[in-house]
Amino acid sequence: MNKVYKNISSIIKITLIFVFIFSLQKVNIINEKDKVSNENINKTLDLTAMAMKYNEMQLADINYPLDTYTGDLTGYVANCPLCSGYLGCTGAYVGNGTTSYNDSTYGNVYILASSKNLSCGSIVRMNVSSISSDPIYGIVLDRGVTGTSLDMLVSSNDIATTTIGRKRITYDVLRYGWTRNAN
Repeated sequence: MNKVYKNISSIIKITLIFVFIFSLQKVNIINEKDKVSNENINKTLDLTAMAMKYNEMQLADINYPLDTYTGDLTGYVANCPLCSGYLGCTGAYVGNGTTSYNDSTYGNVYILASSKNLSCGSIVRMNVSSISSDPIYGIVLDRGVTGTSLDMLVSSNDIATTTIGRKRITYDVLRYGWTRNAN
């Protein structure tokens, strides 16, 4: 009887092993329609190409700052004692009261004087609450300022001294020169 019991026990064990193996095989059977393929497994990521594309996207956004500076903002009039009434970058006459310029990309912007740190035609954006609650856009069309300071062309000495005065500002450069390229 002991022998019969051992044989039955062995048969049960073998049967259980076969059932277990068969169930594992059945779990691993996947229909073709359920398969998902990933063809990107062996492809590498080109970080240089991604960085170039990201920079290209930033340059396409005309309001994305290329650089940020801090300097003083002052006002000046075209007929000041050291002014000729002509813009240093274009030679245009502004002694007739002209204080803005119609840029093909940024529209009507204020005329600014800068040092040679900013090329002629550079566009800047600044926030000056005493002039406007909206951001102020300006274009560098004149010279005569040192460092990173800016001088805004205005129509009268009163506006230059009372409205603008001398303010410490931070401004964004949106364009260097006449084309939007990173410096």
